[in-house]
Amino acid sequence: MTVRPIRTFDDPLLRSVAAPVHDFDRELRRLVKSLTATMRAGAGRAGLAAPQVGEPVRVVVYAYDGKAGHLVNPRLEVSERRVKADEACLSAPGVWWPLERSYMVTARGRDMFGKPLTVRALGILARVLQHEVDHLDGVLFSDHLEESERARFLAEALPAS
Repeated sequence: MTVRPIRTFDDPLLRSVAAPVHDFDRELRRLVKSLTATMRAGAGRAGLAAPQVGEPVRVVVYAYDGKAGHLVNPRLEVSERRVKADEACLSAPGVWWPLERSYMVTARGRDMFGKPLTVRALGILARVLQHEVDHLDGVLFSDHLEESERARFLAEALPAS
């Protein structure tokens, strides 16, 4: 399967809200497989959203601690308990930043064949799912930072050329 280039933080597509998937067809299955291959192509990759490879549709893949899969048209229910931990993004390679997120999520969506899926996740996998679903909404994880922190993050993530 094709490993695709990942778009960086300065790409305007990453600021767009991804379109819902309506057709659970061969093209969707091909996209899920390509996203999975791209995610697994590098060490430490735990999740990837379709917009990060230039596909503006609501599809994410994930793999962490023995749990792997995908969600089409995901919706999240988040817990009130929040934890702060370092987070990174494939669209800002090599930059890690502390960010507070919900400790537990329930993600509901569909699989690539259109069957309903529910994924319950704690800790890092919950963080991964929140991060990837943010991408579907045009939200970058730096958007969750305070203004002064965001400026420092962006200076590191997007050094002047």
